[in-house]
Amino acid sequence: QVQLVESGGGLVQPGGSLSLSCAGSGRTFNNYAMGWFRQAPGKEREIVAAVSWNYGSTYYSDSVKGRFTISRDNAKNTVYLQMNSLKPEDTAIYYCAAGRIFLVVTTTGYDYWGQGTQVTVSA
Repeated sequence: QVQLVESGGGLVQPGGSLSLSCAGSGRTFNNYAMGWFRQAPGKEREIVAAVSWNYGSTYYSDSVKGRFTISRDNAKNTVYLQMNSLKPEDTAIYYCAAGRIFLVVTTTGYDYWGQGTQVTVSA
């Protein structure tokens, strides 16, 4: 069992930056691949970035590549998402998720989810 809690969301102007954190609990956190997803109003939840259990591999969706960076610190049971050059279309609820296989880009590949944190990009 893994419990996930996101933090760090908020309101930011276009071009600004935010850093999200996802704290995990449970002894097996380090065995899981981690993903960040987002869901905007009226849209399906989509993957943003993912990282393998040992930080050996990462994935980014085309929409955030070059702007977002995913990282993890297994000693702290935490995964991060650094978001730079934010755009209004990045506005969404951001979720972290844990899954047993890297790389799965659909929600069905993840077993545990956080409650989400709101990110709003607006002038």
